[in-house]
Amino acid sequence: MLSPHELSTLMLVRSAPDQIDMTRVELDTLMDCRLISLESPVGERRRPVLTSAGAHLLDAAARLAEIGFDDEVDFHTF
Repeated sequence: MLSPHELSTLMLVRSAPDQIDMTRVELDTLMDCRLISLESPVGERRRPVLTSAGAHLLDAAARLAEIGFDDEVDFHTF
């Protein structure tokens, strides 16, 4: 399960990857979970990018937010 900090870091990777502090410990967890990877465009510094799994997770979270999920949802059943 991701912490709130890890989830917010994942959202930041999607929306503003160039603004992320690359020393954030959350990046290691997200890479271990294969939710992000690092790319190195030619002549530029490395930056995090979402993997397909990371994009799917954020899409699912957005759908839950749209339907107004109950805080009592047991995510282990999904």
